[in-house]
Amino acid sequence: MSAQTVMVITPAVHVAAPAPRTRGLLFWIRRYLPAEIVCTIAMLAATALVALWTDNVALLAAAAYIGETIGFYGVLAVTVYVEQRREFGGGPRTLGRTGVLLVAEFGPAEIVDSVLVRPAALIAGVWLLPDPLLGVLAGKFAADLVFYLVAAGSFSLTDRVGLRRRRETGAAA
Repeated sequence: MSAQTVMVITPAVHVAAPAPRTRGLLFWIRRYLPAEIVCTIAMLAATALVALWTDNVALLAAAAYIGETIGFYGVLAVTVYVEQRREFGGGPRTLGRTGVLLVAEFGPAEIVDSVLVRPAALIAGVWLLPDPLLGVLAGKFAADLVFYLVAAGSFSLTDRVGLRRRRETGAAA
């Protein structure tokens, strides 16, 4: 399978970038599943710990949210850093690129998710189901559907515009 090349022409330079690829389900599973496993364990652990002291629905949902966030972004920060290090080498610039790409990939999804979808889904899950751990799992899975649709779209956009790889300068065609 040969990679197609698209010429992007700017006033200063001609840039050859690989054509965007169509990504299948396996790509998204490999990209997000490790973070999902870690964040789910962290979410359940945080919820179980807080449940030792309270059965307050809002506090249980908050603990779940905090544990999930730390687990998820911890794994993905390492993932994106490793990708960028392969492309650009290590150092402060790679750390900066990692931060920018995390915001670009997950910022839009987080806005929708954090403000609207996830808190309501977690509270509804804990309220509707008799076991708080089952409730936060149900809420998490419902919210994840929305989150990943937005995040995958953002990832694809950052890839399509060339933010994820080194730009190669080439001669004029």
